[in-house]
Amino acid sequence: MQATVHTTSDSGGSALLDDGREIAWSAEALAGSGLRHLRVGQRVSVELTTDQTAATRVWIVGIGAGQRIR
Repeated sequence: MQATVHTTSDSGGSALLDDGREIAWSAEALAGSGLRHLRVGQRVSVELTTDQTAATRVWIVGIGAGQRIR
C-alpha cells in the first residue's frame, strides 16, 4: 500500500493513505529501510497493523538492502 508523508520528526510521524485516512508511524517502522529522513509530501510504501491505524514498515521501493528498482 502507498501513502504520502504528512508529518515527520526524529521519533516518527504520520502519513495519509490514498483514501484519506491518517496513519501513524514510528522511527522503528523505518528500521532497515535505508532511509535516514523523510519529507512532507514524499510517497512511501507502508505495511499496516491489523487495525490499519499505524505503519509497521515504511520504505521506498528501490531504496535499501534487497530492494530492486522496478
